[in-house]
Amino acid sequence: MSAYHNKLPEHVAIIMDGNGRWARQKAMNRISGHEEGTESVRVIVRTSREIGIKWLTLYAFSEENWKRPKYEITALMGILKRFLKSQLKEMQDNNIRFRTIGRIHRLPKDARGLIEDTIAKTSENTGMTLTLALSYGGRQEIYDAMQKIAKRIAAGDIQPSDIKEGLISDFLYTAGMPDPDLLIRTSGEYRVSNFLLWQIAYTELYITPTLWPDFRKEEYLCAIEEFRKRERRFGASE
Repeated sequence: MSAYHNKLPEHVAIIMDGNGRWARQKAMNRISGHEEGTESVRVIVRTSREIGIKWLTLYAFSEENWKRPKYEITALMGILKRFLKSQLKEMQDNNIRFRTIGRIHRLPKDARGLIEDTIAKTSENTGMTLTLALSYGGRQEIYDAMQKIAKRIAAGDIQPSDIKEGLISDFLYTAGMPDPDLLIRTSGEYRVSNFLLWQIAYTELYITPTLWPDFRKEEYLCAIEEFRKRERRFGASE
């Protein structure tokens, strides 16, 4: 029996790559690329909600990004704050819940405050969940989960024999979220860049050479259509 299906992915995750190259190709500074990339975020969020995607997770700022020049980090935090302020009404109007994953405590205080406020104001929304991965790393997520589990074992709350896949998942930043069905990476790079390492074990991958600021509705729908044509066996035989 064929595993072909025409259903939408429940959860789409995106590695948004190529802002700097987009700016360089246009003889602009990197910050202009990040700003233009924000428009792609708005388009993809809106399109996801329109077509019925339930979970959308965007890799916005990695743990490794802290190594970038200070001026660029400051600009990225400013872009994040402006995005949250400008999108709150749209999230409310379109029943979108907002959340984050990552080491959020590393973000500037004003950014954290705005994140917490947006999470609180959208917490009752049920149409779609938009998750931004901020100060995020897949290895760091697993490390943090292991630390929490070890502390619970030391306290006697958990026995080593209790450690199974489900328990580990419960201690990850993504606890309560379904694993991604589709992972999209822009800019043509064939790597996952420390993103959702535990969660993408059986995720379908879609790689496009398009740089993130140019990734808009038409190509996003092409990625969704490609996913719908694929057979997903999850390790089972044909």
